[in-house]
Amino acid sequence: MQYSEIMVRYGELSTKGKNRRNFIDRLAFNVRKSLHQFPNLVVKAHRDRMHLQLHGEDSTAVMTSLKKVFGIQNFSPSIRIERDIEAVKEAALTMVKEQFFEGMTFKINTRRSDHEFIYDTNEINDLLGGYILKNVPGIKVKMKHPDLCLRVEVRVNGIFLSSQTINGAGGLPVGTAGKGMMMLSGGIDSPVAAYLAMKRGVEIEMVHFFSPPYTSEQALNKAKELTAKIAPYVGHIKFIEVPFTEIQETVKHDVPSGYLMTVQRRFMLRLAVLLAAKRNGLAIFNGESLGQVASQTLESMVAINDVTALPVLRPVVSLDKNEIIKIAQEIGTFDLSIKPFEDCCTIFAPPAPKTKPRLDKAQEYEARLDIDGLIERAMAGIKISEIKSGETFLNQQEDEFAELL
Repeated sequence: MQYSEIMVRYGELSTKGKNRRNFIDRLAFNVRKSLHQFPNLVVKAHRDRMHLQLHGEDSTAVMTSLKKVFGIQNFSPSIRIERDIEAVKEAALTMVKEQFFEGMTFKINTRRSDHEFIYDTNEINDLLGGYILKNVPGIKVKMKHPDLCLRVEVRVNGIFLSSQTINGAGGLPVGTAGKGMMMLSGGIDSPVAAYLAMKRGVEIEMVHFFSPPYTSEQALNKAKELTAKIAPYVGHIKFIEVPFTEIQETVKHDVPSGYLMTVQRRFMLRLAVLLAAKRNGLAIFNGESLGQVASQTLESMVAINDVTALPVLRPVVSLDKNEIIKIAQEIGTFDLSIKPFEDCCTIFAPPAPKTKPRLDKAQEYEARLDIDGLIERAMAGIKISEIKSGETFLNQQEDEFAELL
């Protein structure tokens, strides 16, 4: 069936009271960004519903992208009919026949926003229900939990019919909960953490530390492609490359191996905090899961967090690896995350990192370094780009190389 629009229902936004309009406006903005590849699409955001007028765009492709936009409870593809009850009868009959199977039950659910229309909701239910019963042998009416619910919306500009309800991504529109800086590695956990932060309305900017020549261009491209995998949930994401070679070489040379990881991460956090200050970020996010590796103990977190008073949030902190992998598979990042391109978190990894580093020791070893100079030079070399949904950065040759490793 050729649909004319998609009707969107909001979900959590219904609880936002006086702020509701701001949330709806942000959701409409995100929908337009996420569906930028459909130039004829028109988005109309009202207080109770959002209407996506297709104007000939492929409804299946539009709905595939729409499923990933946070802030949407569900949506229904609809067809528009002129305000003629006979035309509505025929369209309703066609819609039911396309989905009919032996023993099917149905009901009509009418909503009338135009109260000047000649028929009220009960009359429309009776007219359409009677016509379908007469023309579809074997179909039965069932008011609770029918196989098919035909929804009818009477508006000033026409009558709209729909029979499907498709679940959306839920959550809150990205950007309604402020901005955060996401410390993105090339692994499984941090893309999942980014996804979960976005689901709660946080606009994220990816901060990726790279250390050439110890990390390759392929590793950098892998991080960019991971960003592109979750960009459809908002439309586009800023990607910030932070050069980290000098810091890693210095730390490896001057800090005892047991504290190498702790001091490195303190530098990473300092840099992320400076970026947040420059770019109006309110918190730092990362993919740490408590106890998963030696550097993700409570003692390590205390020793690392010491460098800032800004909130450091860990969306996957209480999840085990299997739970994180399940989400990664659902959002399409898992297969990419396990490609064996190195990242700066794995190079120079000490054979026995401290699982319970002492804060005073971390501060003592770090005091030997030119902290301000190292930070200043790293900040001077950052690069910022914008990554859109659907972009690719790893070519087939790089993928084949990864498989061979």
